[in-house]
Amino acid sequence: MNILVLNSGSSSIKYNLWDMVEKKLLCKGLIEKIGKDDSSITFSANSEKKTIQKVIKDYKDGIQFILDIITDKEVGVLKNIKDISAVGHRVVHGGEKITQSELVTPEVEKVIEECISLAPLHNPPNLEGIRAIKKALPGVPNVAVFDTAFHSTIPPESYIYPLPYEFYEKHKIRRYGFHGTSHKYVSLKAAEMLNKQHDELNCITCHFGNGSSITAIKNGASVDTTMGFTPLAGLPMGTRTGSIDPSIILYMIQQLGYTPEQVNDIINKKSGFLGLSGISSDMREIREAAKHGDEKANLTLKVFAQSAKKFIAGMTSELAGRLDAIIFTGGIGENSPLCRARICRGLSIIGAYIDQDKNQSLKGAEGVISKDDSPVKIMVIPTNEELMIALDTQKLAGV
Repeated sequence: MNILVLNSGSSSIKYNLWDMVEKKLLCKGLIEKIGKDDSSITFSANSEKKTIQKVIKDYKDGIQFILDIITDKEVGVLKNIKDISAVGHRVVHGGEKITQSELVTPEVEKVIEECISLAPLHNPPNLEGIRAIKKALPGVPNVAVFDTAFHSTIPPESYIYPLPYEFYEKHKIRRYGFHGTSHKYVSLKAAEMLNKQHDELNCITCHFGNGSSITAIKNGASVDTTMGFTPLAGLPMGTRTGSIDPSIILYMIQQLGYTPEQVNDIINKKSGFLGLSGISSDMREIREAAKHGDEKANLTLKVFAQSAKKFIAGMTSELAGRLDAIIFTGGIGENSPLCRARICRGLSIIGAYIDQDKNQSLKGAEGVISKDDSPVKIMVIPTNEELMIALDTQKLAGV
């Protein structure tokens, strides 16, 4: 029983092939720069990694190349393409109509299309990937797994913005939240590690990477999250501002003479870690510069930690007086003891006590980094969104 997982981006396709009997990753790869002369394919299988240059004209071309690689006599892992039982797709936005993973039907495709205005950079290629694989593998079930779906349980008092209500009624302007597949996966894993039922778990999950978000999970369901109408809200990130005073945007346009397009570029692509540090959007490079005394790099670390701890502490109040765990995941969350330590400094007020030795020794692996007697467990759990998509696909496709 093999499931292919696809993440079709604006000019890329990322794929994973899973053996769902053993929950084993058989191969993975990435096609980049689709439609350009310098497109390339990187793929890994049987402990080997290769990159080749090949012109990939469109998503149909890319999907066919992926299927050819998977069944290639020399580097492939399947004898026949018919050994693929189902295909799972990452889809960014399902709006209010889709609240869980769904088998792809014409009606589901229509909703994905309707949500293009909410995710113009992501939903179109997500949809193209679905349509390309349907033509390449007719009759094989497809499942769409939505980034927004896990957050569909957030109550109105947390998702409504204090704008005139008609903006919600007419235009569906509200908090949606993202990274839902990751938050769901690590909360399920935490419940397993803590020997709890998922629907009994109260936790705060921290997905920290180039894009970052924090989610409050009550009895296994998302009740609040930092990202909003778009992924720009919440924490400062690699190149995004996170939440700022909205009047700053008006000031930049009206007083400083920037166009809306220029402001959009600044707040999404030139701010966050990159803008503050003047060094990089990569936290690894910023940490290294801070070690060598760079003041702006150190300030960037402080701003990120301060923002994260305020969201964590604030969200604790939404969990009915019981917080079981704080969970770190994502590239920064899994691999930066320094960031975890700075964020947890001061969280003893909510019963979370970090063990510095455990924290320092844990990188890229799962484990508990809180003191043994800490009322709130502090955990590190590597995320696996692709496996989560494969699990949902297996369940819905009935394979």
